[in-house]
Amino acid sequence: MNPTNIPPQPPKSFRVTLQILNSRTRLDGVLLAALRAQGENLNLKNISRLQFKKLFNDKKVLIKGQPARPSSELASGTTWVDILL
Repeated sequence: MNPTNIPPQPPKSFRVTLQILNSRTRLDGVLLAALRAQGENLNLKNISRLQFKKLFNDKKVLIKGQPARPSSELASGTTWVDILL
């Protein structure tokens, strides 16, 4: 994907760029690992599993502007995930 295909980031959100080499069956595990590995947003870095689940329940995890499900499949390549703050 070239930079012109990057979806716009919603206001008041934190963007996580996931680079997936092999397709994955679930978004939640990959996203939680990426949040814990990043250092830009300490609240998300140290998020509890309960708070993480609540982000999905409150539809604050978006892929291409649409609410994502924890069980959403990830294709190989680059996926931009926005978390509404």
